[in-house]
Amino acid sequence: MDEMKYTLLTEVIGRWKADIIESFLKAEEIDVILNEGSVSDLFTPSFGAVKIYVPKESVERSRELLKAFDESQDDTEEK
Repeated sequence: MDEMKYTLLTEVIGRWKADIIESFLKAEEIDVILNEGSVSDLFTPSFGAVKIYVPKESVERSRELLKAFDESQDDTEEK
C-alpha cells in the first residue's frame, strides 16, 4: 500500500463488517484497501480488527458516507 496516497478511515471488528463497508464505498466510486492484522491472526479472521484505508483526497467524503451508513444501520436495529 502506498502510505503517501492512502489514509486510515476507520477500524472495525470483523472481516464481514469491513467487507460491507468496502462494498458501500466502492459503490460510491471510492477506492478501498483493507488491512487485517498479521499472519499470526489466521485463526480469528472473522472477528479480528480490520483497518480500512481510502485515498487521502476521498477521506472527507468517505467519513460523511460512513456516518450516513452507520446512522442507517442504527435505524434498522431500532425497528
